[in-house]
Amino acid sequence: MSTPAAFFDLDKTVIATSSALAYGRQFFKNGLITASQALALSYAQTAFLLQGWSGGQMDSTRDKLLEMVAGWDVAKVAEIAQTTLHEVVTPAIYEEARELIAWHKRQGHDVVIVSASVRDLVAPIATELGVDRILTSELEVRDGKYTGKLLTYNKGVTKITRVTEMGYALGQSYAYSDSETDIPLLAAVGHPVAVNPDKNLAQWAADNGVPIRRFSNPVPLFPHPNPWVTAGAAIVLIGALIAIFWRSPLLPGHRRT
Repeated sequence: MSTPAAFFDLDKTVIATSSALAYGRQFFKNGLITASQALALSYAQTAFLLQGWSGGQMDSTRDKLLEMVAGWDVAKVAEIAQTTLHEVVTPAIYEEARELIAWHKRQGHDVVIVSASVRDLVAPIATELGVDRILTSELEVRDGKYTGKLLTYNKGVTKITRVTEMGYALGQSYAYSDSETDIPLLAAVGHPVAVNPDKNLAQWAADNGVPIRRFSNPVPLFPHPNPWVTAGAAIVLIGALIAIFWRSPLLPGHRRT
C-alpha cells in the first residue's frame, strides 16, 4: 500500500508511564498479585521513569512479568485494563501525543501503536486515542489463561519486521519513540522523531540529524532530573527491586529458597 503511516511507541512516548507496570495496584486489589509483588511493580515503574531501560533491562523485566502472569485469567485482565483505564492511564497520556495523532489522522495517515507491551493492555489505550491499528507482544493463552510463554516479543528488529509486513510506504512514513531499542524502526522511516529520548537515542538522533521533541503535558513524575541524581536514584531503586523480586513470591503460594 502507498499510504504513509505514523508509528508510535507507547511508553514514555504516548503515555508518561509504563503500560506493563501501571496496573500493579489494580492487579493487587483484584487478587492477582501479592502486596510485595505490587510494591516490586511500583519500584520497577519508578526506575523506568527515572532512567529508562536498556534492551537487557527490558528483557529481564519481561521475564519476571511472564513468570508473574502465568495462570492469570485473560478475561479478568482485560476487564481490569478496560474498567480502570481512566484512573490509571488516561491521566498519563501526553496532550502533545494526542494532538500529534489527531494531526496525522487529518493528513490521511494511518496511525499505528507499536509497543512491546501486550495486546490486552494496549488495546484500551488505542481505543481511547482513536487508533485502530496496534502491533504488540503476544502471550500464549490456554483454556482462557496465560501460560507465561511469549509468542511474539514486539521489540527492536521485530518491530521493523512486522511494520514492513504491513506494506506501508516507509519512506513517507513517520515514527516516534523514546528508546534506543527502537532505532531500527526510526531508521527505516523517512520522518523519524525522538520523543523524550534516553541517552543513547538522543546521541543517535544528534548524530543523524533526527529531530528531538519533549512531551511534558502531563508533567512526568520525574521530568529530566540531574543525571547524577538520576543515576544514583536508579541504582537504589533497581537494587530494591531486585531484592523484592528475590525475596517475594512471583506467584501466590510459591517462595524462593
